[in-house]
Amino acid sequence: MPPVKDETIREANCLDIINISEKSPAKNSALVDVRACNKPAAKVWFRGVRSSKFRHVYGVSFKRERCYDNIKITRNAHDSNFCAVNPKFVAIVTEVAGGGAFLVLPLDHTGRLDFNASRVTGHKGPVLDIKWNPFNDNIIASCSDDCTVKLWHIPDGGLSMHLTDWLVELHGHKRRVAYIEWHPTAENILLSAGFDYLIFVWDVGKGEAVKVIDCHSDVIYCMSFNRDGSLLATTCKDKKLRVIEPRRGIVLSEGPCHLGTKASKCTFLGSQAKVLTTGFSRYSDRQYAVWDQHDLSKPLVCETIDSSSGVVFPYYDYDTNMVYLAGKGDGNIRYYEVVDEPPYVHFLNQFLSGNPQRGLGFMPKRGVNTAACEVFRFYKLHTSRGLCEPISMIVPRKSDCFQEDLYPDTAAPLPALSAKDWLSGMNASPLLISMKTGVTISTHKPRTSSKEAPALQPQDANNRKKFAFLSRETTPDYRPLGTWQPENHTNDNDANQTIMEKSQKTNANQNTKFHQLQRMFGKQTGDAEPVPLYKQINQGDVFSTEHELRLAFNRQGEELRIVKRQLQNSQQRVRELEQHVAALQARLQREESN
Repeated sequence: MPPVKDETIREANCLDIINISEKSPAKNSALVDVRACNKPAAKVWFRGVRSSKFRHVYGVSFKRERCYDNIKITRNAHDSNFCAVNPKFVAIVTEVAGGGAFLVLPLDHTGRLDFNASRVTGHKGPVLDIKWNPFNDNIIASCSDDCTVKLWHIPDGGLSMHLTDWLVELHGHKRRVAYIEWHPTAENILLSAGFDYLIFVWDVGKGEAVKVIDCHSDVIYCMSFNRDGSLLATTCKDKKLRVIEPRRGIVLSEGPCHLGTKASKCTFLGSQAKVLTTGFSRYSDRQYAVWDQHDLSKPLVCETIDSSSGVVFPYYDYDTNMVYLAGKGDGNIRYYEVVDEPPYVHFLNQFLSGNPQRGLGFMPKRGVNTAACEVFRFYKLHTSRGLCEPISMIVPRKSDCFQEDLYPDTAAPLPALSAKDWLSGMNASPLLISMKTGVTISTHKPRTSSKEAPALQPQDANNRKKFAFLSRETTPDYRPLGTWQPENHTNDNDANQTIMEKSQKTNANQNTKFHQLQRMFGKQTGDAEPVPLYKQINQGDVFSTEHELRLAFNRQGEELRIVKRQLQNSQQRVRELEQHVAALQARLQREESN
């Protein structure tokens, strides 16, 4: 066998390296000089893994005792999240026999839910969407099948009884209202989209519509504001994506979106003037696409996700430039990183779970746990079990210090504009706050009366009458009606009349409702059988007594919950202090040994 020359071997090695580099899948490229070849200008593009600080993000489900269990989650087939979260409360749309209701729980009220838990029950039809006010953690908006949008005030401790009195009721839609969206920077601006193909722009401070957008020819699938709220992106059943100027109702750009028959969703991508949409292809494959908001004639990128049938919802994080894609009925959540250069969206990883989801709520960035390097938190509604399960998306870091690269300044719970300023044409970026304190930032804005915002007061006229009656001072008089006489006695008989009145009052006091109940249920010595209830108390007295007892029971239960929460906080603080003392002792021992 003839010997092989060294030059031939070096050329073969060079060719092998070039072939391998051309076949390797790539997302990022690095130029490497090939030293094995004697040719002076031989260079090859080696394709490696792109570096990203979010490359190793992973999801962690909370333990069962930190979930919300025994919830009758709605079975409505509407394409909505059915869950809304803020740093104080979690709200979940529930299944009811008639009308519509949703549950509101404080975040720390985890575990198994009481079957008779209090709910918001003011709608006459099924609730289709709920959203918390971004500037007031106690105000939540809901829309329903009864063609109305309503605003509710939730007290800080949660609900102690069913809430039926709304703050504002907004009428205008002729058919059911499918979606609602709060303005990200302007106060008291709310948008609602209905099955009448209309979008209403509401000033909830005045309780009236300031603009009606009528540019859609079919059912609206989704609405999304950009960062400063100057533009609105919508998807529609006519398979078109639109970018709208919401104050004038003018369509700035319009183009064909996903060609599938099912619903498509959209969201703006930060300050990059781009829109991301999710939908279905002509062959029912799920897709995501990135568009230039100024030119919607064709997408910048369009990629196939898989062939499942559930509608995909996008969740974009402005602070980390990550977008999460979660399909209804899926058990997984895919997450991507958004960049300025093509292909604009890079797949990072996915959170896998064997339990499908009916909906997902998400916590605003000001409510995540910075100590655990948590960058996003979902609240997953299970389809089969009545369970709401929090899922934390965490960046693995060894240091316990605050990670400034993970937590830039985020949107504050303060409006940058008033409703009047925004309607006059002004735009402003969101006000920002630092997350370095490590404390969950929530708002506390008690409901107060104001002449400028009369619509944000209870609208029930019967309640106003009750409040007016209760505010008057009452003077009890226990005398029987038959013994009452007008005070026209003479001065000579004043003393005798006063004694007689006192005696009558003393005798009448023995016939109060309390003594009647005591005689009925408390057996005294020498007493005969208790007199039947219907002979002692009339029906109205029984109802009023039950109402008073129920109110006292609710107040006592609320006090017990507050005491329990204070006890838990104190125990947690004690554990933290013990850990700190143990760490200091270990450090002191190490220093002494050195």
